[in-house]
Amino acid sequence: MRAPAFWWRPAERPGLWPPLLTPVAAIWRLASDRRQARARPVRVGVPVICVGNLVAGGAGKTPTAIAVVEHLRAAGRSPHIVTRGYGGTAVGPLAVTMESAAAVVGDEAPLLAAFAPTWVARDRLAGAEAAIAAGADVIVLDDGLQNPGLAKDLSFAVVDAETGFGNGRLIPAGPLREPVMAGLGRVQHVLLVGSEAARVACLRREPALAGRSILEAEITPLATGMAWSGLRVVAFAGIGRPEKFFATLRQLGAELTATHALGDHQRLARPLLERLAREAAGRNAQLVTTEKDAARLPPDWRQRVLTLPVRLRLSPPDALDPILKPLFLDI
Repeated sequence: MRAPAFWWRPAERPGLWPPLLTPVAAIWRLASDRRQARARPVRVGVPVICVGNLVAGGAGKTPTAIAVVEHLRAAGRSPHIVTRGYGGTAVGPLAVTMESAAAVVGDEAPLLAAFAPTWVARDRLAGAEAAIAAGADVIVLDDGLQNPGLAKDLSFAVVDAETGFGNGRLIPAGPLREPVMAGLGRVQHVLLVGSEAARVACLRREPALAGRSILEAEITPLATGMAWSGLRVVAFAGIGRPEKFFATLRQLGAELTATHALGDHQRLARPLLERLAREAAGRNAQLVTTEKDAARLPPDWRQRVLTLPVRLRLSPPDALDPILKPLFLDI
């Protein structure tokens, strides 16, 4: 399912749907508030670092979790990642590998497993306990900011600088999982992801960010030696904001002969893939998708579709150092 366009409209131009859906959003808020009020977070004996966001859809959580893990590993730590496995059927705790089926563990978990031992668990506390039993000395929680069962030692809210908090309304009237101030009240740092111009504009547009500890970053393509310039492609993506992926391809010089924005985590059924392959062949073009989408491809399709990997680039690169050091005496 793709996020409706009205989620991202300015608050002063709401259109018809947000007011109509406001009563449903009020029920969502009541349930969210009750869940937080009843929570009794449990500590698990090792640091827990949460990478979450306040809106539905992609903001850059997975690249951020990878960046945190890489920093911890470079410091000699043994981080494990715990994630819900959205889009998969597994309840867990279940250890994930790069070869795990996305239909079971979701499309993010196999990607994360390339960087650290990864666990899918709808019960994040149970997932953390399984990770610790397997040797984790720090837990990186991919998403889970709204999950109250596991006590966090450090929390980041990842914000897409281009969209910010959208129209400022709760699901389904807007993209927010919870009220902005409530969510920001449980985090120590905001990671603002986007171009410098987008970050400046977001800070002006979103007064809730004033006075917060802001880290800045961009999502950039990973250099693989692939010659994208002039390459004719048919691009498809089932992520929170497919337009970001298409824009990145254009910036690399690829010629996008067609683009297909799929629903977030949409299943890549063979009839759909065959249709895309026929279109690409008819346009003398190459099929291209994201790393997350590639995890959902059937195994026999993975050599037929190019993947564009991306990573988080912090500004400055050592911005995490003074934040993570207090968690460990010997970092």
